[in-house]
Amino acid sequence: YLCGLAMYSRTKLTSIHLLVISITILFFRTDLTLAEQRLQVQLSYAPNVSAPLQRNPSKVRVDLETKEVTARLADGVDYNFWTFGGTVPGPMIRIMEGDEVEFHLSNHPFSKMPHNIDLHAVTGPGGGAASSLTAPGHTSTFSFKALNAGLYVYHCATAPVGMHIANGMYGLILVEPEGGLPPVDREFYVMQSDFYTKGEYGEEGFQPFSMEKAIDEDADYVVFNGSVGAMVGDRAVRAKVGETIRLYVGNGGPNLVSSFHVIGEIFDTVYTEGGTLPNQQNVQSTLIPAGGSAIVEFKVEVPGTLILVDHSIFRAFNKGALGMINVEGPDNSLVYSGKQADRIYLPEGGAIQEVAVANEEPAIPLTHEERLQRGQRIYEQNCAACHQMEGKGISGVFPPLANSDYLMQDLPRAVRVVISGLTGEIDVNGKKYNNIMPSQRLNDHDISNVIGYITNTWGNQAELLSAAEVAEIRAALANH
Repeated sequence: YLCGLAMYSRTKLTSIHLLVISITILFFRTDLTLAEQRLQVQLSYAPNVSAPLQRNPSKVRVDLETKEVTARLADGVDYNFWTFGGTVPGPMIRIMEGDEVEFHLSNHPFSKMPHNIDLHAVTGPGGGAASSLTAPGHTSTFSFKALNAGLYVYHCATAPVGMHIANGMYGLILVEPEGGLPPVDREFYVMQSDFYTKGEYGEEGFQPFSMEKAIDEDADYVVFNGSVGAMVGDRAVRAKVGETIRLYVGNGGPNLVSSFHVIGEIFDTVYTEGGTLPNQQNVQSTLIPAGGSAIVEFKVEVPGTLILVDHSIFRAFNKGALGMINVEGPDNSLVYSGKQADRIYLPEGGAIQEVAVANEEPAIPLTHEERLQRGQRIYEQNCAACHQMEGKGISGVFPPLANSDYLMQDLPRAVRVVISGLTGEIDVNGKKYNNIMPSQRLNDHDISNVIGYITNTWGNQAELLSAAEVAEIRAALANH
């Protein structure tokens, strides 16, 4: 090109001239390449949140993959999740108001379904869904400008939309306002969702999706961060006394509204519906609609375990919507003293629950060890809240099961208690207990397994009852 230009203009260019021009063009092209480069957005996976952004609005790039995986929904229960990023919820995306975003959505080659993404933060047809329908093994690209700050849900919007969302395709995208949100000590990502399975809650094995239950909004599981127990025990998040915590809370649905509450705390500040205006203070619970979000902040004053729940409370203790924040630090007896007295209180009365019982045979006979493992899961799901994980009970309230003379003296009586419940005074290890135990919604196999676990743990030892023996006891009760 330069030689032709020289001949055309009859201008003699020396090698030095050519070198100078070439270097100038090289730098010019390099500047163009740098101008086209975009900042890569770092994704974070629940309950973690990436660091606040310390920059001005920029050109950025987001890479996200859809993937269909089989994973744990609850102990002993597997489910085929459809995911963003291989997890439920999908990763949290953190960008800045004013960012120009180039979005790359890839669908894993092993996927069976096409997928797309609807980001509630996007202004445009389908929130990006119209431009991102992606077949397995392909990548779609579209761009948008983040016009509005706030905390937004994203989800798949491929037909049937409800099925894609119900199988786990949702997450949060935070569009920080310019200058950022006020600084806090810790931030966590929490997303509630409801699942619908062919089997009932806790029914073991692989559980397929139930469209009938989803249409009827009859959820078997309501969970935080994709599975029962995703934020409890060793998976609980941690904080220290005196720190301010910010929770980015979303609700993937697909159906249920969340009554989000933290037991043992009051929200100092709530950004209702995920907006950027801190519009409410001193809040006990906040509603989060399906497909919506909220930002809540609170300072932790005393040590202990804070419990996250959906305060539609059976969802928390019977369907899985429960998480924990373990707070470490010095006590503050002025703020919270702990128990100072224990007096007798006589209520006017109580009622015993009665629930129908199913008696289905397991498909495959279980070994002795498998029966104890299944019994442990049933115990942790149904019994540990009262009798405690180590079977020690609570003195004067719930009798111990560990080294329990009442339990071990009469195993058929223990079965009858599980089936029919118990009320009235009993004597356990020389101490009086007068409480109400409701009957349990367990089949004969589950009862035999949980009794087997209890009577062979914590110093107890007994022969395992069979499901047939439990059935005989049940029949005798029915004929009594």
